[in-house]
Amino acid sequence: MLTAPQVPWINAIMARWVGSVRRELLDRILIMNERHLRKVLAEYEAYFNRHRPHRTRRQASPLRALPDPVDADIKVSRRDRLGGLLHEYAQIA
Repeated sequence: MLTAPQVPWINAIMARWVGSVRRELLDRILIMNERHLRKVLAEYEAYFNRHRPHRTRRQASPLRALPDPVDADIKVSRRDRLGGLLHEYAQIA
């Protein structure tokens, strides 16, 4: 996909995202056909934007704010996605 000359940094952003997809997903799963690929990529996109921690956002995800720290004992639940390839963690109240 071609990018506009006014935004040369978009290539670096997309290269980083494609690298994440390859390392975290495509190197670990066998894609059967285009439909399977689209389903897997949609699942990864939801995980990437809603649950995956990002270093530049102080471990928050892009579509969710970082929760306030809790001093009490907390319980954590884990939800597996894509057959256990991706994991989501959430606090239990």
